[in-house]
Amino acid sequence: MKASKMLHVSLWIVQIVLAIGFIWASAMKLFLSADKLAAMWPWTAGNGKLTKVTGVLDLLAGIGLVLPALLRTRKEITVYAAWGTILLMVAASIFHIIRGEASLIGVNIFFAVMAALVAWGRRYPSKR
Repeated sequence: MKASKMLHVSLWIVQIVLAIGFIWASAMKLFLSADKLAAMWPWTAGNGKLTKVTGVLDLLAGIGLVLPALLRTRKEITVYAAWGTILLMVAASIFHIIRGEASLIGVNIFFAVMAALVAWGRRYPSKR
């Protein structure tokens, strides 16, 4: 398999994993009750508006990472979504560190690194 083809397939796998993770997190934040969310993610307790805002941002990230490429239109939006994802993960990490929850930022760092890979790999849309 050619290196460019392998990179393309790898990027799609990363994009799909990120999209599934963000859409799942969005569904949890937007549709679960506050009590269930607080049991699952203690940081959401007392942060109802923040939880809803991050739920919407998660949904936008999940959609933006895959939909433009699937529709083969405005593929640069995928790069912007990846950069937005990185910013969201940095903000989430800072939020957790400020709250004394530094042990929770592993997922944020992992998602930020995966999003950085997408931003780098999709920075020049192919002519396919």
